[in-house]
Amino acid sequence: MIELIENTENKIKDILKELNIECDSVKVVECNRPELGQYQYNGVMALASKNGYKPQELAQIICEKLQDSEEMKNANVAGVGFINITFSDNSLITQLNNVDAEIEKIAKPKNRKIFIDYGGPNVAKTLHVGHLRSADIGEGLKRLARKLGYEVISDVHFGDWGRQMGMVIAGIEEKMPDLPFFDESFQGEYPTQSPVTSEDLEKIYPEANIKAKEDEEFLNKCRRITYELQNGRRGYLELWKLFVKESMRPVMKTYDFLNVSFDLYEGESTCNDLINPMVKELLDSKVAYESQGATVIDVSEPTDKIDVPPFIVLKSDGAAMYSTTDLATILSRQKRFEPDEYWYVADNRQSLHFMQLFRASKKAKFVKSDTQMYHFAFGTMNGKDGKPFKTRDGGVMSALTLIDNVRAEIKAKMADNGQNSDEICDIISSATLKFADLSNNRETDFIFDIDKFCALEGKTGPYILYTTVRANSILNKANVDNMQVYELVDIDNNSYIDVILNAIKAPVILEKAYEQKALNVICDYLFTLSNSFNNFYSQTKILTEEDEKKKNAYLKLCHIVSKLNTELLDILAIKVPERM
Repeated sequence: MIELIENTENKIKDILKELNIECDSVKVVECNRPELGQYQYNGVMALASKNGYKPQELAQIICEKLQDSEEMKNANVAGVGFINITFSDNSLITQLNNVDAEIEKIAKPKNRKIFIDYGGPNVAKTLHVGHLRSADIGEGLKRLARKLGYEVISDVHFGDWGRQMGMVIAGIEEKMPDLPFFDESFQGEYPTQSPVTSEDLEKIYPEANIKAKEDEEFLNKCRRITYELQNGRRGYLELWKLFVKESMRPVMKTYDFLNVSFDLYEGESTCNDLINPMVKELLDSKVAYESQGATVIDVSEPTDKIDVPPFIVLKSDGAAMYSTTDLATILSRQKRFEPDEYWYVADNRQSLHFMQLFRASKKAKFVKSDTQMYHFAFGTMNGKDGKPFKTRDGGVMSALTLIDNVRAEIKAKMADNGQNSDEICDIISSATLKFADLSNNRETDFIFDIDKFCALEGKTGPYILYTTVRANSILNKANVDNMQVYELVDIDNNSYIDVILNAIKAPVILEKAYEQKALNVICDYLFTLSNSFNNFYSQTKILTEEDEKKKNAYLKLCHIVSKLNTELLDILAIKVPERM
């Protein structure tokens, strides 16, 4: 479709040139009224008055000249000078036959490296629904960038350092004071199994957090343990390694369910050894300075419309914060990978932090001045009441609870259809949750309605999967050995042409989704393409078509829809089951 549109834009430019009308650019866009045409050129009105034409008069001249093109079925004037364009069926078929080549063209290697940070689960804390959004969006953006030829390195960036670790260790010591990890004189081999389970950790951290707020002596103990952990106390480090590993077990289970993976499974702790020399460098270069006992970097700029406070490198007690480890992590990543771009996928409440972090990184010259750094923010996933998900006791709903709720709903629907495969249930459940998440605008809050998003009709994951499985089922029944020998042909079938018209937009959709970093663009397209295919299926005899030429063309179209759906769903990290 890119080629067809570009050809039309160039033809309009040539026509304007013949008329001695200067025009820097011509943009042919999709028509918002399909009954008038497939595409539209809306630039005539601005050009006409400047060049002594009435808009309708100039539009008519352009239409008549366009009509001579073999690619054009119809070009007509609407309103005060809008040009509506409908391409010939043969030109659409030619474009669809070239769609793989167009995708390959935009997917050529870009010689540009992107580092993407998403996920961000915290040790000893349950994954909540916000972590699902970060994982879903981050994984989709990573796969989209790779599809379009970019080199991408991804990191989960665990929250495994800082005072919360001191709180966990203090909480474990309160319950199990006789463990050898707490004996400074212990010289033997420490246990190799975590003394606490992930379920224990879910209770220990909040209990310790509450106690630290109420008991200053306990708070000081947490601070001391944190300091000693970060300075290498052996027993604390060995205990920390064990409960970090244990805590990640349910996290990894959730990521597996979501079909999410990372190149690096590193945490804040990875850069701990860089912090002291980094702080010294910042102070020596006068990029950072001391203010009320804290070490800070001024990051405000004259053009700021809001108050941007200094970036805190160290607190007044000398303790590192997540801002410290984030800055040291960029220093580490830059030394190891030298990315051209940094992408951070985190909720929109962290926008100020990332603005400060990016500015501090450039002011310290940890990254090059032309390095692009982005925070791709997202809104919250809410319940039907429009408020963030809560459990019955008022706490934030865990990711696993929401997953279990979706799985139960899908399992019930499958049972109604006489199916009971746990594997297929998990694939459909994951698709349900992910498509519901990604089909919404990334930056806005949205309501997760389990009844709506589990439905087999409408813009849902199950509907897109069902369409893809349907296309695959037709191909399996046809027992086609080599789809390459089949051809699309010009057939008087409006629903057939409608599918072709939608299918050829795939390259444009991929580019648009990447430019906007908007995975909902892909979701909307999948729904449109699937809708047109199901309409075609309901109106057309495919397997029973007696005309072999028509039948083969229909099967070829089924193959193309299946291929496009599968490839685009894979960008969203959604698998396709064998059956539904």
